[in-house]
Amino acid sequence: MRARTLPHSRLRSSGGTPIARKALVLAAVATLGAGLLAGCADDGGNDSEGSSSGDGKGKTTITLGLFGTMGFKEAGLYAEYEKLNPNIKIAENVIERNENYYPALVNHLTTNSGLQDIQAVEVANIAEVTATQSAKLQDMSKVSGVNKSNWLDWKWAQATTKDGKTIGLGTDVGPMALCYRTDLFQQAGLPTDPAEVGKLWAGDWKKFISVGEQFKSKAPKGTFFMDSPGGLINAILGSEEEKFYDSSGEVIYKSNPAVKAAFDLTAEAAEKGLVQAQTQFQPSWDQTIANNKFATIACPPWMLGTLKGKSKPEAFGKWAVAVAPKSANWGGSFLTVPSSGKNVKEAEKLVAWLTAPEQQVKLFKVQGSFPSAPSTYTSPDVTGAKNEMTGDQNIGAIFAEAAKAAPVQVIGPKDQIIQQGLTDNGVILVTKGKSPEEAWKTATKTIDNNLDK
Repeated sequence: MRARTLPHSRLRSSGGTPIARKALVLAAVATLGAGLLAGCADDGGNDSEGSSSGDGKGKTTITLGLFGTMGFKEAGLYAEYEKLNPNIKIAENVIERNENYYPALVNHLTTNSGLQDIQAVEVANIAEVTATQSAKLQDMSKVSGVNKSNWLDWKWAQATTKDGKTIGLGTDVGPMALCYRTDLFQQAGLPTDPAEVGKLWAGDWKKFISVGEQFKSKAPKGTFFMDSPGGLINAILGSEEEKFYDSSGEVIYKSNPAVKAAFDLTAEAAEKGLVQAQTQFQPSWDQTIANNKFATIACPPWMLGTLKGKSKPEAFGKWAVAVAPKSANWGGSFLTVPSSGKNVKEAEKLVAWLTAPEQQVKLFKVQGSFPSAPSTYTSPDVTGAKNEMTGDQNIGAIFAEAAKAAPVQVIGPKDQIIQQGLTDNGVILVTKGKSPEEAWKTATKTIDNNLDK
């Protein structure tokens, strides 16, 4: 079977990366040659009061509240479901950016009004929703046809309360690898084969920094080893089981040695000039992609879409994907069913169908949204996936292995605040001349002030 070409994917946030503040955009295309599409509604969205119980023609209308372009419509899943269920009509209400969508969702859940039949939740927000809003949402584990084994263990756990209620079913995930420029590696005297590159830093992020030093010693003038300090610390922390909160819900970011170690290692890379003085997803960072200014980047599948969207054609085929030092996840969403909805049972059936392994593969083929169903990882559509940025390399298997090996990470309600503080008010300062000690003090002071608000 011909290998699949992996299209652009929607930019996603996870646990508080700077991307949560950026527009969530996804290309709804079947091939990489098409242009990026934005969400199908403006930031105001279509925030109607609740959902419609019928369309006047004897059909029940199921409404979905979504952010960005999640791809269900673009992949033809709504049309397929409506054909299988002639009495159902599906309508989605989309707000383009999650930072506008999520506060409204919290308000609607708190007041128990204005909710759609189905509401999407981004992975960066699932811990807070699970901890504070579970009483307002259906237990999806009790829905007919839903089997816990259909999802990655850690994905299922992210939307499950301490007493075992699962308030959302996972759509996609963002298994993280490392993308690198083969031409820049070759010019720096490093291997270019993905398997050999992965061996250079296998099992230890300190090895990754050592490779960066090798790169710098022979690198083309004006290039950096990695795109940003924020990207590096996010990748390192993403491979830890605990980072900002412990399993009891206590904030531990200052006392957790893994956080300080990640901060210090990133600061070391900054002091050595291995990372750019850039913040991800800012216009100046975009320009460094276009100008081929860095050699590596932490890379879930959707990041390849970002690279393509910001690159000049000359960069196509010059990237490759290697296994990261440790597995991690960056991105993903869930579908939930509010208990106050007008069409709860029909909404539950639709969510179960949309998130079933078969539909996740269909979504991947069109959208590049990597499945959270491990049974799909042997599908030729996944294992044989290719991307225009990475040429003939079969990249699906690398992402599948990363998804299976990613830790079940404790996600706290204020992960975004802490992550942003460590990056925007922390490690980025080291690239601008501050000492690691000064940067740590500034970061923790900023974070603590924001946590107290």
